[in-house]
Amino acid sequence: MSAAARPVVSVQGSDASIQLPEVFVAPIRADIVQFVHTNVNKNARQAYGVFQRAGMGHSAHSWGTGRAVSRIPRVSGGGTSRAGQAAFGNMCRSGRMFNPNVVHRRWHRHVNTNQKRFAVASAVAASALPALVSARGHKISEVVEFPLVIDNSAADIKKTSAAVKLLESLGAYADVEKVKASKQLRTGIGKIRNRRYTQRKGPLIVYAEGQQDIQRAFRNLPGVDLAHVDRLNLLQLAPGGHLGRFVIWTAAAFSRTSEVFGSSTRASATKTGYTLPFNIMSNSDLTRIINSDEIQVKLNPVKNTPLRQHNRQKKNPLKNFGVMVRLNPYAAVQKRARILASKAKKPVAKKNPKHKQVQKANRDRLIA
Repeated sequence: MSAAARPVVSVQGSDASIQLPEVFVAPIRADIVQFVHTNVNKNARQAYGVFQRAGMGHSAHSWGTGRAVSRIPRVSGGGTSRAGQAAFGNMCRSGRMFNPNVVHRRWHRHVNTNQKRFAVASAVAASALPALVSARGHKISEVVEFPLVIDNSAADIKKTSAAVKLLESLGAYADVEKVKASKQLRTGIGKIRNRRYTQRKGPLIVYAEGQQDIQRAFRNLPGVDLAHVDRLNLLQLAPGGHLGRFVIWTAAAFSRTSEVFGSSTRASATKTGYTLPFNIMSNSDLTRIINSDEIQVKLNPVKNTPLRQHNRQKKNPLKNFGVMVRLNPYAAVQKRARILASKAKKPVAKKNPKHKQVQKANRDRLIA
């Protein structure tokens, strides 16, 4: 619990407070959530396909070669316009389609249990951050606190009108109104397939065992979903694979999460041998760590040099001879040896004693 910024959460509607479960400070991995959601969401698909003999019901056979027509099968018989027409092929009239859908496709996907648990824990932790909840599109400007926990007495509400008053007192009803305003016709053929309208998602109410009656009050509100704390679903916690669902917890469900998920050192009471994942690094800002004075003074130790001045001076020893000598004192001896060796190899030009006389004679000849 040392990693939690606020280890105690207030219970709305009472003066009590609850210790923040460790699942709310679990690592938030959007990549794992997206992967698990994509694969788990495929398990609700229903198989569909084309009739396996569609377009193949003709009594047709090929005429073979020698009749100046293609070898595509042709309909048998005579006396009708259909006789002699090509059949079976996907380019033919009344023929089969190319690569038709079949029902024995791989519709479902298996996802590792540990990955699914990691994704659910990340989604629960993300629901406690107002920035992620707001970025997802929820209207939470009037919500008092995150995570939002309500008193157990709210589970006794059985009327939708009372549920609306409760949400208004919590500042959460603006999100329900947003859902109402978002309802619109679907753009596509789904309009005639029992999914005529689309609308956004609203709050998710999480309740505990013995609080099932709360469903009566909230189930008729548009966009509001309900879930049991022992059966939290990633498809509800992160719709569309996007983190930050607006979650409202009852006090009993909020306390129950400590038993359901356990901690990084204590196993879960409901999941066999499961402990929460934890961050390997307490500080993930690698640039700040590498450039810190403590790391740099160990990587580049320089005697009698102020730390700030040393960090400012980063010269290339291959281009700066002074830095090279500090790193390798023998570099000065090698450089001097190279200079002396180049001078020894250079040929000395011999002086011609008659050089000046020849130049004068040439000059006089040109003048004349």
